[in-house]
Amino acid sequence: MNKEVQSIISNLERVLTGQPWYGEAVMPMLRKIHPAVVYINPKNSHAAIEILYHMITWSEFTLSRLQNKQDYDLKTAEAMDWRMIDPKIHTWEKGLNEFEQIHKQIFAELQTKDDAFLKEMVDYREYNFRFMLNGLIQHNIYHLGQIAYLKNLLGE
Repeated sequence: MNKEVQSIISNLERVLTGQPWYGEAVMPMLRKIHPAVVYINPKNSHAAIEILYHMITWSEFTLSRLQNKQDYDLKTAEAMDWRMIDPKIHTWEKGLNEFEQIHKQIFAELQTKDDAFLKEMVDYREYNFRFMLNGLIQHNIYHLGQIAYLKNLLGE
């Protein structure tokens, strides 16, 4: 039985592309931002592009744990968390597509799971899969709020 897993998938999809209770979903809002402003770094804040790639890092971590990848390099991932952004490499469109594709892979992986796995502990962490997956949803909403604020601050 995977009733709770299906609920998590539904909540994650709603936050990313659906109609969440709080307002606009992640992908529609991010796709409205002009790529020219995403590198602007207001005082005491991260630029939108930095936040997006931070979100990618934690989505990749989540996917790697769901797939139980033994070759996952945690130290490299942690070093990439708030990485230096190179506009030649880290474009807004590339980041959006990568973020979206990782989540599609997360959805596909979750479709293979039953509710019992949610109680299992996550490698490298002191919490279970239920906590991690609900945390990913919260993480995406939190950082969307930051990006929405930056969007307004920059007159987008």
